[in-house]
Formats: sequence, C-alpha cells, structure tokens
Amino acid sequence: IRLKFLNDTEEVAVARPEDTVGILKSKYFPGQESQMKLIYRGQLLQDQARTLRSLRITDNCVIHCHRSRGATAATAALPEPGPAGPTAPGLPLGGGTLMVPTVMVVLALGWYFRINYRQLFTAPATVSLIGVTVLVTFLAFGVY
Repeated sequence: IRLKFLNDTEEVAVARPEDTVGILKSKYFPGQESQMKLIYRGQLLQDQARTLRSLRITDNCVIHCHRSRGATAATAALPEPGPAGPTAPGLPLGGGTLMVPTVMVVLALGWYFRINYRQLFTAPATVSLIGVTVLVTFLAFGVY
C-alpha cells in the first residue's frame, strides 16, 4: 500500500489483507493514531476494526494521510495567534480579495484609452484587448 501525504511524499506500507485500519495506524503512526486521518477513494476510514480486505484495499493502492492537530497538541505547540497591530472592524482585505477589482480597473483603463486614443491602437492591440477582456470575464464568472 502507498501512503501519500499532503506534501506529495509517499511511503510504502507493507500490510496484510487481514490487517485492520487501527493496526495500520498503530504500525506506521505510533502515538499519533488519534491524530491521523486515512482517506481511501474519497472516504474517511473511520472504523478502526474494518479490515483492508473489506475496504477493497489491494496491492499498490493509495491511501491519503492527513495529520489533524489534537486539542492538546495544538495549544501546547503553537501560541494563540493575535493581531499584529490595531485592526479596523469589518472584512479583512488580503491580496486575493482585491485581485479581481484591480484587474477590472486595469481593463477599464485599457478600454478608455482604446476609445479616446484609437489612433494609438493597432488592429492586433485591439484584438488582444478583446481577448483579454473575454478571458478575464470568463475567469471572474467562473470563480464567483
């Protein structure tokens, strides 16, 4: 069986079909059994008593592994994140939230200059502006 982690690393696990999910966890993640989440074919393997054969896990199958933070481990390992400075009430603004409006403003400026200074725009420049506008429109509607 191949155990695949979130950072795209893989580890080969040797297991028998009679082994249970609990045995697999205790064998490859000793002391972290309660923190490890095993996912096979999009389903979380929660029942620790189920055998690999009953789950139809055969040779060379991939089981995705995710380590969740336990309540005690998370509070002991990481301090509580606090604000770095004074914050204003309202929605937090990050780079991602302003990307679409920024691109729209740049496109609007492009069209403004295309309409008012048409002598500076060649046919390929106009076609390119149309293409970029259509592409950004599809992306914006696809995301939202």
